[in-house]
Amino acid sequence: MADAVRDGIWFLEGGGRMAGRIRDHDWSATPLGPLAAWPPSLKMVVSAILDSHFPKCITWGPELITIYNDAFRPILGKKPEALGRSFKNTWAEVWDDVAPIVDRAYAGQATFIEDLPLVVDRFGYPEHAWFTFCYSPIRDEHGRIVGMMDTVIETTGKVLAERNARLLNDELAHRIKNLLAMVSAIVNQTFRGAGSKAEAEAALTRRIAALGHAHDRLRASVAGRAPVRAVIEGVIAPYRMGQGRFMIEGPEVELGSRQAMAFALAINELATNALKYGALSNDCGRVRVIWDGGPPETDHPFRLHWEETGGPAVARPNRRGFGSRLIEQVLADSLGGTAKLAFDAGGIRFELATTMRRLVA
Repeated sequence: MADAVRDGIWFLEGGGRMAGRIRDHDWSATPLGPLAAWPPSLKMVVSAILDSHFPKCITWGPELITIYNDAFRPILGKKPEALGRSFKNTWAEVWDDVAPIVDRAYAGQATFIEDLPLVVDRFGYPEHAWFTFCYSPIRDEHGRIVGMMDTVIETTGKVLAERNARLLNDELAHRIKNLLAMVSAIVNQTFRGAGSKAEAEAALTRRIAALGHAHDRLRASVAGRAPVRAVIEGVIAPYRMGQGRFMIEGPEVELGSRQAMAFALAINELATNALKYGALSNDCGRVRVIWDGGPPETDHPFRLHWEETGGPAVARPNRRGFGSRLIEQVLADSLGGTAKLAFDAGGIRFELATTMRRLVA
């Protein structure tokens, strides 16, 4: 300490790694000159920032010569060394944004800004980042403004987390709204078309369960989407009665939240009908579910086929119930395509046709 006082660099004592870098820097090549000749006001403010664990940087003089502490170093990323250089050069890519704030500080007016968005270049490419900071004037022992203090913290992580939370909340609200509307319609139609209260209760339970399976898949996805295969397998799980009764085959394709719920309901109706009247009503019937697709969110066709074989002879029902309307009309409307149900003698067939884009629209 005695040597530091004698050499005029006492203000670097206890200043962490940056104190050593400041000590070793060639200041004679800058407007500040040798360390020992620095004015007391500069030494005091440098000592203050070096002893702080909060990110701090100062600019000194009209040249905006930069000095910073250890906590400020991560904010610079892999930029060229900023120590002893002009603040303007270090942050050239955002200078148009921050120059007016710097000017106010040098005019004696402090400025506090929270979560300021900037496009910075710290790692060799432009990135969106957010910062909360205060630019405040620095005065010397005569009251003259000689520099600026930048007290700053990067808030990029916080801003992105809040943004993601808002998106998730919006998606959740959207899903709940769709789910409630769908449940209301299902309840009304189920009790309107049922032959008895027991029949209505059983059908309603199955349909609500199908919605639950779809919602579980959506909940597991941050993007609010559910794979076609996962929705099908979740819905038909209660209908599997031995090995080989179902064959499910198709590429990885995802459904949006509204589409997934309508799709789950349609698959549930097909499986229920197969269990009561079709291929699953005996010991040898089979159900084949196949689909094809293409690049996501394009106009490439998406087609899905449900084919039943080995079941009893099928006849077209005398009336078109809610289940049939749900399979054809509701699903077609939700996926923006066509849905056709055929009652062939050899077994029920169902075909859905739309585009990859409409699966998530």
